[in-house]
Amino acid sequence: MKILNLGCGSKISGCDEVVNIDWSPLLRIRKNPVVSRLAPLFLDRKRLERFLALKGNILVYDLSRGIPFPDNSVDVVYHSHLLEHLDRALAPRFMTEVLRVLRPGGIHRIAVPDWERLCGAYLSNLEACDMEPEKIEGHERYIEDMLEQSVRREASGTAIQSPGRRFLENLFLGDARTRGETHQWMYDRLTLATLLSRVGFDSPRQEMCNTSCIPSWSSFHLDVANNGRELNPGSLYMEAIKPRCLAEV
Repeated sequence: MKILNLGCGSKISGCDEVVNIDWSPLLRIRKNPVVSRLAPLFLDRKRLERFLALKGNILVYDLSRGIPFPDNSVDVVYHSHLLEHLDRALAPRFMTEVLRVLRPGGIHRIAVPDWERLCGAYLSNLEACDMEPEKIEGHERYIEDMLEQSVRREASGTAIQSPGRRFLENLFLGDARTRGETHQWMYDRLTLATLLSRVGFDSPRQEMCNTSCIPSWSSFHLDVANNGRELNPGSLYMEAIKPRCLAEV
């Protein structure tokens, strides 16, 4: 079985069946020998440790150029907290590319932030504030959970850098949107299932972090840690199948 882990970031599987693919700034820095030597100048200690700990089993590739695999060549395509970073208009094209590389009967598994859950938490807390005004002080956190990663311009961690390192980091890597950190759209179980169906997938089905039609899914530790803990709490998980009648798309 061959599994593609698209936009893996630091969520890497060491299993032989999994091909981890990403285009993150740290990986691009590592790939460039000149910029790689300059990394200690503009990365703080925490991110420098992450940079030095990057493993070699990651294919560094820009997925905006497509998925670098032949038609009908992989059994599973998985991506977690990637789709919401794509412009809404680009999502169908990305899904069609996933459909192309999957074998007929192959599975597309997606994890995204659950917009329904975020909205539910906000509305529940709004109602609680009406009944207990002392809770109003913490209410803004619920709005932040919904919107902060869509509207911010400062990339993660750069605000705490020294002025010199902050300047160099933004010069080399750009702001949050340039780095692909911001959310461009959000999904719930209805809109995600509709998107999958529209591009040609069959049987969209909501799953949990530890349930899947993929054999031995939990053993790959992409949605659950070794101790069974959910890696991205609050996620919406969904799977869909490439129709067996599609030899090519």
